[in-house]
Amino acid sequence: MEAQVAARMKRQSLIRERPNTSFSFVVEEYIVRRPLGGSQVLRDQLDHMLDFARLRNVSVQVMPTHTVSHAGLDGPLALLKTPEGKRLAYSEGQESGRLITDPKQAAVLHRRYATLRAQALAPHGSVGLLERIRGEL
Repeated sequence: MEAQVAARMKRQSLIRERPNTSFSFVVEEYIVRRPLGGSQVLRDQLDHMLDFARLRNVSVQVMPTHTVSHAGLDGPLALLKTPEGKRLAYSEGQESGRLITDPKQAAVLHRRYATLRAQALAPHGSVGLLERIRGEL
């Protein structure tokens, strides 16, 4: 667990270390409403997300809970574009994950993510929602 937390923290540090690299995130609303670990943990999580969302190279969008269906229902994924323009994807599941290097498969997931972003709240509206949720705690 400690190694996973350390790896996640190292990945998160890249967001501030690379201000000319764009980072985009879409999260489900229920994730930012569930007080897993207690209210203080949720407040800290929201503060952390809001700090990142206010950076000029970061886009945070929330998928509203009332959304009946969306392009991300097959599970979490991470998308990457190399400096050479090659598109990659990483698809996660419980106890497994896979790196997708096939250009056609990666392109499908990149298009799916574009659809997902169009279905989620806009970044400004998402920040407003996160602030309202934070204020309710």
